[in-house]
Amino acid sequence: MSYLKDAANGGAGQPDHSNSVHYMLTFLAWNLNRRPADPEAGDIYIQYMRKHFPEVLAAQQKANRADLGTKVKHQDLFLPSAGNDYECDIEDFLQDSDDECDERDSPLTATISKRYQRKPRLPRTTQIVIEDSFGGLVHRLREPWDLYGLSTKHQLPCWPQECEVIKERIRHIVGVSIGLESLYRPTGLEEAPMYINPEEGEVVYCANKAYLEPYFTFSRVSGSPRPLKQAAINPDRGTYEYNLILRTDLYTAKHTQWYYFQVKNMQEEVEYRFTIINLMKPTSLYNMGMKPLMYSTKEAELCQVGWRRVGNQIKYYRNNYGNDKQQYYSLTWTFEFPHGADTCYFAHCYPYTYSDLQDYLMDVANDPAKSKFCKVRVLCRSLAGNMVYVLTVTNPSECPEVAAAKKAVILTARVHPGETNSSWMMKGFLDCLLGNSMDAKLLRDTFLFKIVPMLNPDGVIVGNYRCSLSGQDLNRKYRSFLKETYPPVWYTRKLIKRLMEERTVFLYCDLHGHNRKQNIFMYGCQSRRRTVSSFAKQRVFPLMLSKNCCNKFSFRSCKFHVKRVKEGTGRVVVWRMGITNSYTLETTFCGSTLGEKKDFHFNVTDLESVGFEFCDTLLDYCDPDQSKYMQCKRQLQNQIKEDVAARLKVSSARYDSDASLGDILSYIESSTTGSNSSESDYQPVHLGREVHENVIKKKKQLKTKKPETKFLLNPERDGYSKALPVCTGTAGPQET
Repeated sequence: MSYLKDAANGGAGQPDHSNSVHYMLTFLAWNLNRRPADPEAGDIYIQYMRKHFPEVLAAQQKANRADLGTKVKHQDLFLPSAGNDYECDIEDFLQDSDDECDERDSPLTATISKRYQRKPRLPRTTQIVIEDSFGGLVHRLREPWDLYGLSTKHQLPCWPQECEVIKERIRHIVGVSIGLESLYRPTGLEEAPMYINPEEGEVVYCANKAYLEPYFTFSRVSGSPRPLKQAAINPDRGTYEYNLILRTDLYTAKHTQWYYFQVKNMQEEVEYRFTIINLMKPTSLYNMGMKPLMYSTKEAELCQVGWRRVGNQIKYYRNNYGNDKQQYYSLTWTFEFPHGADTCYFAHCYPYTYSDLQDYLMDVANDPAKSKFCKVRVLCRSLAGNMVYVLTVTNPSECPEVAAAKKAVILTARVHPGETNSSWMMKGFLDCLLGNSMDAKLLRDTFLFKIVPMLNPDGVIVGNYRCSLSGQDLNRKYRSFLKETYPPVWYTRKLIKRLMEERTVFLYCDLHGHNRKQNIFMYGCQSRRRTVSSFAKQRVFPLMLSKNCCNKFSFRSCKFHVKRVKEGTGRVVVWRMGITNSYTLETTFCGSTLGEKKDFHFNVTDLESVGFEFCDTLLDYCDPDQSKYMQCKRQLQNQIKEDVAARLKVSSARYDSDASLGDILSYIESSTTGSNSSESDYQPVHLGREVHENVIKKKKQLKTKKPETKFLLNPERDGYSKALPVCTGTAGPQET
């Protein structure tokens, strides 16, 4: 800082207030280790230290008299929280007149100055510790070092320096219901346009080649300093068909699922066709009736209508764009714009940006009621320097014993930036938890909540689908010790570990979106060697949620088998840390196949309602009256026995549950795809009696050799086809 630079040259400089958070601490650290040469400056220093920190001043004077460093044993130094207000207090003190000398000479613990009587006291912090180091006193932050206060003005998003960014912020109205929106019903007559070489058509717009950079270097606010590239041409008024090529996730050569783009200069009541030609997944919800989302600026202004599902002749198919190494798929649809000369947007799902989250958290921090039980802090900074926020939500307790007895609940979301539906679920959960209802107050009285609402802000800002700026899927890096490369998941794991040392962690849940299955469902974890009762206990919470959310949540789609490729996910890593109730909550991008919501899309209200129903399920699970819990557990025990007996084609009395239940259930779930799944919501294929007999024989043969691998099953050898591995898809939204 310039103040330290000028002071080292004679003390003539003025303080630079650009870094208000650290200015006061830097001022103190400099004075603690070096006495000013100017006697008058020394008097000011002594006056200030005598008034505010008499113990520290006495220790330093004693060390100076003895001409050696004093051993200070991690003495806590109570400082008012740093910020603009207290920085002004320091400057006011240095400029006070001599008529307050009597007040300055007395310690703060003995008397309070008139200036502090006029101003309300600021909150204090215990995170500053004074230590002796190499014969001098230095200050440091007490652990945890990774929590910072929230500034009154949130930081602007930082972009990789090569990214082109629209300068103005785009805002959409949300939450305006236009009724149920039905799925698209294919007619069988949909066209499948083939890929056209750009040389045969006209390139309307081509973004810069930021995605071709090999790796992330540095970031800056507003991205590239160069002006935004304009359209290459103005297409003819008779041009109504457009091919679009999606950018891959930055610094990767894959992941093209999320889209969000702007259309201008259209004509009304003219049929336009849009075709995205470089999608990489062989199956899609668009073949199950999903429609693209459209937002019209004029309709929002005139009719208060926000995002809505649109499109005709929707088809998802394999195209001729690929080569031997990579096959691509196309999504095509047609649409007639309701207004001419409008500005419209198309998106894969309802956008939820990093700036939207910052606005929400700022409203919470500035709300006098909510800020009493919800503390917003910064967990860490991302690779680009964007803040990863963490919320602590709980009601103040009457005594420390009651506070320490509260169990913890941990929720995270948006590790995959393209899964914007997870942010809307998180918003619904926070709206419920921070509300004034009796249920919300009971939840805050019962639990301590730790919430990370956006784990991958960099990916959200640049519009990635799945990865961070490291070019990696963060939900496969929870076991990594590379703090500098994957800071959000590293600090989240550290937060959970520290929380487990302090109290019992009741539940962990990571919110996601799913691009191949309908409905809402959960993934859990289970061990192979468990009894029927143990298997049922791990499934109670998802079953209770399905009862509270019967029109949207499919319990039959839930899976609990832990695959090897999922070992690095948050759900599995947290479970192996010792948290039994560790889940992933998956929400489709499309709609429901259940109850009254069958064959209709989910809208923002539906997604937010899942957060409310999650809160209700927490209360039901922990209700002192355990009748609901026991009823669900008994139902699960009976269902597990019936399912296993049906798959073995034997009666429930003829199989040895202790010997084969874990093996059989693990095989049933592993023989179908998990989060990569493209399957329907129906029951898996039945197993035959011969398969069960082969399993028992193989188990007996390996029992004396390797008990931990006593059950091996080869579906191909036993005559059953093996499920093909499929790549998962979920990630990236947008900031532009």
